[in-house]
Amino acid sequence: MNVSIELPSELENELSTEASQLKLPLSEYILRVLSFRPFLQNPPTTGIELVTYWESVGVINSRPDIADSQEHASRLRDQAEHRKQA
Repeated sequence: MNVSIELPSELENELSTEASQLKLPLSEYILRVLSFRPFLQNPPTTGIELVTYWESVGVINSRPDIADSQEHASRLRDQAEHRKQA
């Protein structure tokens, strides 16, 4: 389905900036923002509900290339601690 809307230029600029920070096309970013609405209307109130939500949107297990998350986090911390300053 295609829907065309006129956005105020200030809102368009704000959304464009956010999309570019995430390296997403504006249309895809707007779709993500709109699809997040149900979560905002009925946010999880327990840890179980939050995990269930994360599983339903694909956050959990979204990185099958990471076999050991603890080791991966340790490696990221080590890289951050030893990166060269400009």
